[in-house]
Amino acid sequence: MIQDRVVSARSGYLPLVIGLGLLLAGPFSLLLTTPHFRYWPAFQIVGSIALVVVSIVAGILTLIGLVVVNPNQSRVLTLFGEYVGTLKEAGFYWVNPFYLKRLVSLRVRTFETGSQSESTTTKDASGNVTTATGPKRRQPAKVNDLDGNPIEIAAVVVWRVVDSPRALFDVDNYEEFVHIQSESALRNLASKHPYDSHDDTRISLRGNPDKVGAELQSELRERLAAAGVEVMEARISILAYAPEIAAVMLRRQQASAILAARRIIVDGAVGMVEMALDRLDAEGKVKLDDERRAAMVSNLLVVLCGEKDPQPVLNTGSLYTG
Repeated sequence: MIQDRVVSARSGYLPLVIGLGLLLAGPFSLLLTTPHFRYWPAFQIVGSIALVVVSIVAGILTLIGLVVVNPNQSRVLTLFGEYVGTLKEAGFYWVNPFYLKRLVSLRVRTFETGSQSESTTTKDASGNVTTATGPKRRQPAKVNDLDGNPIEIAAVVVWRVVDSPRALFDVDNYEEFVHIQSESALRNLASKHPYDSHDDTRISLRGNPDKVGAELQSELRERLAAAGVEVMEARISILAYAPEIAAVMLRRQQASAILAARRIIVDGAVGMVEMALDRLDAEGKVKLDDERRAAMVSNLLVVLCGEKDPQPVLNTGSLYTG
């Protein structure tokens, strides 16, 4: 594994002047000496032409060594396959002209997972097929959650390169590596959690977006560390049931919500009835036998758990006589 090594380089302004001078000095001297060639011996003419060629080649090599590093960019330097170092400080520099200077952006980048769609195909009433091209869109991935329900999910990942040589040399294509690993991590995350849950102790994709996003970010950091990439943020951007089961799951979700609400109502009603009976017994103002106690519990539960407003019933007789 290659370790990042930051190097410094000399300013490029003086080599720029020298390179341009060498590049222009050769043809200019040749232009001045050409009229005198007929008086010179052959070896002197060859030497003069060779000097001009050397001057031009030296000027070209000097100019090739110039390199510009913009803010939030780096230049990875290699010499005949050997890593030399990385230029990270913005500026205009001159390095060995035989160095291979590969540019790596250190800027913050963002992308949304999913497959890319560039065109849509439609069919009119006559059966003619028309293909319309438009802006590229990301289609969310279709996966199964922990309960086996097919869902559509996509995530937004914010990342940047922090180790330039690892991004270039430890993986084949670090941008493609980031995209594929993000897609894989998202699918793995979706299979670990249900789409929705009414249990507070159970993490769900819809109910706990912050925890799910933190878990996705943690997994991506581990996966992308090999490419010298830092994940700054990861969060779910699209989450929905697959269209083929959306209507069914909506009814199921509504039924689950009703059951969960009923459970809370019943728990609260039982607690209120127990509190009322305990208070009556403690104060001793009303003495209730088992049958009257059961009737009171029944009436209170009906009032507290019913969906409609209770209707009063006047009992003109005795509880025992009906």
